[in-house]
Amino acid sequence: MLCEAVMTSQSAADVQAAPPSFDDALPPAGQMEQLSPLVRRRICPNGGPFTASGTCSYVVGRGRVAIIDPGPADETHVDALLVDLDGEHIEAIVVTHTHRDHSPGARLLQARTGAPIVGCGPHRAARQLAENELPLLDASADREHRPDRELLDGESVGGEGWTLSAVATPGHTMNHLAFALPEENVLFSGDHVMAWSTSIVAPPDGSMRAYMASLDRLRERGETLYWPGHGGPVRDPRRFVRGLAAHRRQREAAIRTRLTAGDGDIATIVRAIYQGLAPHLMGAAALSVFAHLEDLVERGIAVTDGPPLLDGEYRPA
Repeated sequence: MLCEAVMTSQSAADVQAAPPSFDDALPPAGQMEQLSPLVRRRICPNGGPFTASGTCSYVVGRGRVAIIDPGPADETHVDALLVDLDGEHIEAIVVTHTHRDHSPGARLLQARTGAPIVGCGPHRAARQLAENELPLLDASADREHRPDRELLDGESVGGEGWTLSAVATPGHTMNHLAFALPEENVLFSGDHVMAWSTSIVAPPDGSMRAYMASLDRLRERGETLYWPGHGGPVRDPRRFVRGLAAHRRQREAAIRTRLTAGDGDIATIVRAIYQGLAPHLMGAAALSVFAHLEDLVERGIAVTDGPPLLDGEYRPA
């Protein structure tokens, strides 16, 4: 997962909804926790500035269960999950999206159990990479992911007492799925919505236009709690999602202001609107600005010479 890992404050005058309030208390990695009657969680110890305390692997059900996002190719984490589930049967290994901190563990788990991999399809990008973008933008994709069953929007997998229904949420990646658990009225939101940070939308994997449309779609749903791919739960999710969308609109407005002021390259825009950001997060911020600029060019609000590129020059239309 890549994340923007920063949220600026926002005036209530900007939007009718208040901005999201991020949860600084991250759940610990390396232990199985019972979260609800149907949901358990073990967090892989791959914590860092882009993964919070680590990737959340969720177990749904009892006896005959599903595991959502077994995480990276970490044998120790997979071993721990199997110890946790001693005597239980894995009906399905469910994957939200194909980033290397979420999906490779599915293949390790399948090799140990024979359980089918279901959920998102193979990795696909929002657009093709330009040759000079390859080293920067092609680092996180898991291109080896091949599910036994790709779930389309609205399709389900289930077991005794539980159902997981796919909700297409492209944006962070174009194959991203969230999963609704109607028996508890909750949503496993993957990296699309998280309580600890905004999710980065990074070309070529992601699309800002698709991400915003997916946020709008979630606002129409009725789940009362989200279990995300990193960090703790998203409470009052409809209000939180409104805040995320408002933050993105604010970020777009800031980028447009910098373009009007004559800041034509991404590095200059990042320095202007992410003041005080830690140096190791500048790359993630640049990718987020790039995604906004791609969207602005597509909508005819900004222009650039040729296709949008990370090192391109931009100006108002």
